[in-house]
Amino acid sequence: MRETYDEQQAASRLRVSVAAWRWAAASGAVPAADAGPGLWSRAVVESTDAEAVRAALPGPAGAWWAAERLTEALGAPLPRCRPRVTPAAIGHLVRAGLLVHLGGDPAYPDVHPDQVAALARRRDLPALLDRHVPLGPDQAAVRLGVRRIDFDHVVRLGWITPTGTVEIDYKRHGGVTTVPLYSAEDVALLPLTRPTVDWHALRTVPAGRRSPLAALTPTDPDHDTVLLVEVARIAGVGRAAVVNWRRRHPDFPAPAGGDDVHPTFARSAVVAWLLDHDKIAVPSTVPTATLHLRPTGAPTRRFQLEDPWIELSDDPEGEDRLTGWMADDDTADTLAVLAAADASVSRLTAPGTDPLALPGGARVIDRFRPGSGGLRVTLAWPSHLRGHAARTHTGGLLRHALPYTAPGTDCRCAQQACGGIIPTPYCPDHGHTAEPALEWHPAGGIRCTHLTRPAVTPA
Repeated sequence: MRETYDEQQAASRLRVSVAAWRWAAASGAVPAADAGPGLWSRAVVESTDAEAVRAALPGPAGAWWAAERLTEALGAPLPRCRPRVTPAAIGHLVRAGLLVHLGGDPAYPDVHPDQVAALARRRDLPALLDRHVPLGPDQAAVRLGVRRIDFDHVVRLGWITPTGTVEIDYKRHGGVTTVPLYSAEDVALLPLTRPTVDWHALRTVPAGRRSPLAALTPTDPDHDTVLLVEVARIAGVGRAAVVNWRRRHPDFPAPAGGDDVHPTFARSAVVAWLLDHDKIAVPSTVPTATLHLRPTGAPTRRFQLEDPWIELSDDPEGEDRLTGWMADDDTADTLAVLAAADASVSRLTAPGTDPLALPGGARVIDRFRPGSGGLRVTLAWPSHLRGHAARTHTGGLLRHALPYTAPGTDCRCAQQACGGIIPTPYCPDHGHTAEPALEWHPAGGIRCTHLTRPAVTPA
């Protein structure tokens, strides 16, 4: 009688599939290999419940199915600058230890559907894909948000180099072709590591136009250096902060050239140091603004604008503006119709500002399609309507009220730094039965800000 069994022999002994045994071994349904790497003793195999091994694997699922599930998890439609997950990516996730190989071609493996579902639920899925799944040139162009010809110039300039290759058989369309593979993290970091490039202009260049990168001279990898001021731009801080890091951290990269006053540093070494010390992070998605519009008597509608730019006016007579990119014309049409119907903005969350809200007044003032596939939309609203969104699950505009007469001693309304109050229904001075005379203003808006300044400024 055989004394040790590998996975094939153990599966045969129990009359289960090899995939089922692999999953049982990976998930702990059977004891760990006790007779050597990938080998089980006769006692362990014969004591294993074959029905339990079979029941543990509802599948397995093919790489194509798994790729579709992970693509769906990224969002529908896909976020801008995020390519679809391919079956080949499932092979890379298996090799990274995030999925268990249950059979089939190692490049396009069969995997457990429950494990795919668990991976799809992870909030860091985009970061995991960037870390473990390399990209071909076409996918890299999508990840960077540029045309393929622009990415080819990025390669020509020496800003990124392949980390490997893969051979693809195009059959009657050219036979076997070697395709370079690029680190998705390196691709995603390019807008940070090359801060002098106008990436928004590059991402919106019309089809058929010459690439803005075509006139640039390739970089010599041995002389790709940066000054302290450019290190600061990469990290999004001031030059003084970088000088401080260099003084406090002995592992800060040594100068690669320059002089004592203006030292230069290897760009790759600086970027690696910034990543290791959490001074920069790999952008997993393009920044987005989320807009919640609430039409009168209708449910709230949610819209997303990618790569947003928001301009808030300091003049009560002025306008606030929000510009961003939308997925399609239908979504932009719906936004324009709701805005024209004077829907209120219950919550606007955008990078660089606190959540905002306003009671109507928003309108679409511009729509522009540059020819590169995106649709740029601009909204505007009177700045005096703007206020902070209420800190509740329902959102909405939080307002303060200035009473025309001083609150009495029995007033229990919440007092605000601006001198205003938030009336309570049972207040004898400001409740529903008192019908007080109040001057309302949005919390965090221009009026509130102006009133707050004297209250918090030392005498």
